Amino acid sequence: MSSSTGELIEELTGSFRTALRALAHRLPEIVIGLAVLVTALGGLALAGAALDDRAIASHRVVTTAEVLEGSSFSRTLIRFALPSGQAVVPERGVLYPRDLAPGETIVVEYDAENPERVRVAGRSMPDGFAPMGTGVLGVWVVLGPLALWLRRRRPPVGG
Repeated sequence: MSSSTGELIEELTGSFRTALRALAHRLPEIVIGLAVLVTALGGLALAGAALDDRAIASHRVVTTAEVLEGSSFSRTLIRFALPSGQAVVPERGVLYPRDLAPGETIVVEYDAENPERVRVAGRSMPDGFAPMGTGVLGVWVVLGPLALWLRRRRPPVGG
């Protein structure tokens, strides 16, 4: 290996170490930033749910639906029929799906102008506060103390 290659490797290694020290120094702020981001995303999800509820309420149609197999943690699939007889299986699933089992028949409300926007009848955005709040609280319970611990262990600037 030539001396210029060795010098280049040493320079890159030194730059990498400097970048790691800077990152380690800012790690508490990065962790808090992540917690703030999760909190903001939770707030936006609730705001989106409120907008969906408003749209459903303005063009509300009530019908029965069947809960389908193939549901996952992120969505619960359902099938219902429009007044025209056309079957609808909303791609995003149903809003507020807790405690639903495949094969169950449920009452749903949907937006007549957008049947993909559908929720379990009688449920609305406030039903999302508890799970979302618990999730956000869990993030802060873990990341808050971690950020404080990292701050106490923060390496000195340039150290």
